[in-house]
Amino acid sequence: MTAMSRPSTKAWFDVVFGVMVMGTVGALIGTILGGSSVPLASGLGLALGAVVGFLGGRRFLVSILVGTVLGGLLAWLVAGFEKISFGAGAGAAMGGFLGVQISMLLDMRAARRAAAVDASDEVPAAHSTVTKS
Repeated sequence: MTAMSRPSTKAWFDVVFGVMVMGTVGALIGTILGGSSVPLASGLGLALGAVVGFLGGRRFLVSILVGTVLGGLLAWLVAGFEKISFGAGAGAAMGGFLGVQISMLLDMRAARRAAAVDASDEVPAAHSTVTKS
């Protein structure tokens, strides 16, 4: 029987990062829903953040974080200080959606490049043949 290895520092960072980002988003959404919803929404955000971090969704979490900050700033500039939580919650949702789409496009691009490299390795280049006279 093999012993279980300890999680790496990177894995711990991803889990803590996920808990912080999704817990904050949960608290913002709970604030929008009403004061009694904050503990439930925060707890759900903490749990989802731990799972997403454990699964390695760092790009997704960064997109949510950027969306939260930009949404809060935009709401502050447009509607004032009291609407920051609304803008941050909406920005987090939009950031998560855009993050998933961008991640999918980046993965497709990487797969296309890998396929092109594999195809070019299989075909011998006729122009690189050296002839001696």
